[in-house]
Amino acid sequence: MFTSVAGRSVIVTGASKGIGKGIAAVFAAAGATVTITGRDEQALVATAAELGCDWFAADTSDPEACAALAATVVERHGGIDVLCANAGIFPSATLAEMTPADLAHVMGTNFNGTVYAVQACLPALAASGHGRVVVTSSITGPITGYPGWSHYGASKAAQLGFVRTAAIELAPQGITINAVLPGNIATEGLLGLGEEYRAGMTAAIPQRRLGSVADIGNAALFLATDEAGFITGQTIVVDGGQVLPESPEALEGI
Repeated sequence: MFTSVAGRSVIVTGASKGIGKGIAAVFAAAGATVTITGRDEQALVATAAELGCDWFAADTSDPEACAALAATVVERHGGIDVLCANAGIFPSATLAEMTPADLAHVMGTNFNGTVYAVQACLPALAASGHGRVVVTSSITGPITGYPGWSHYGASKAAQLGFVRTAAIELAPQGITINAVLPGNIATEGLLGLGEEYRAGMTAAIPQRRLGSVADIGNAALFLATDEAGFITGQTIVVDGGQVLPESPEALEGI
């Protein structure tokens, strides 16, 4: 039986919808005091009301906004025990058409935003005595590739390089940092890519289903427990086996 996270202060970035909302829902159901953040204040208000959690509007690509977020959560809830650094974007652009602004936008949100959020929360996480950071990376970049997402994949691979060294630096303060790598998860963003894309992705997964946002939330919750306190600098792939087949033929007949 895992130690309860009830009453612990949890921040989930990029949580007004999608995977972030799913992570927040899992922690809220476990009794944690959850604060969600994102750039869309209207969506945050609606999600916070639905989940029964707190909210604070912030763009995590801005270090000053991250500092304000951390300070507000400490003031409202007495500290920060868990940071789920989930905020991310995945616009499509081929190498031939990608602009410097496209690259800067994706890296600024997905990679820089992760670093800024962690930096802002460090003092409170250290004071917690059981500080946990869970980064939402992806199979795209660290393991797989997909045309149009080279900048996205690079940002997600960069997160893992950050996690490994941050784990060493943060270990003396009792803080762990790990990453969850989702495969294809049924979110608004994925569904917006069209039925053909969805069907193709489902067919590539041995479990023959897309993942749910709760699948990612449950992995994050485990990494936030006391029992996961000796796990740091690691990655957990949550993809229904998607990265395992060496070719589409490997799935034929199963």
